[in-house]
Amino acid sequence: MKGLWLALRSTVWAALLPGLFAGYVPLRFFGLAHVPLTRTNPIHLLGLLAIALGALLLLTCIWEFAYSGRGTLSPVDPPRDLVVKGLYRYVRNPMYLSVTVVVLGEVLLTGSRPLFLYWAVWFVAVNLFVIGYEEPFLRRRFGESYERYTRDVRRWLPRL
Repeated sequence: MKGLWLALRSTVWAALLPGLFAGYVPLRFFGLAHVPLTRTNPIHLLGLLAIALGALLLLTCIWEFAYSGRGTLSPVDPPRDLVVKGLYRYVRNPMYLSVTVVVLGEVLLTGSRPLFLYWAVWFVAVNLFVIGYEEPFLRRRFGESYERYTRDVRRWLPRL
């Protein structure tokens, strides 16, 4: 029963947070819903590939938060255990990077400069949130294990 409840919470938070930023807003306000896709346009194909890859990476992160961390992607329902497996072995914020890949794929599909500006503002806001709230919270919550993790794994650029 606990696993089902965690899956439900994870699904709801995924729809509310990345679903809002990478789904609803681009569809509603930046013309994504009205893009005439052309299968022969390499930019459209690259955009679709980026969206699919970003979505797959995001789902992988959500699964890892639930499975390894026993929590969700929401700051109000965070993992109980520090997640350092899966994509988190290579980069500290793969979930935000996954959303970035999705939105940049949408930029390729739409060719929208305002959507690119939206992404840039979103990414600056995410940086401020990560540096100002998330990292201090994780330092307090997980102590030395988080400090060790930050020394070994970069914030944004994956270490392969």
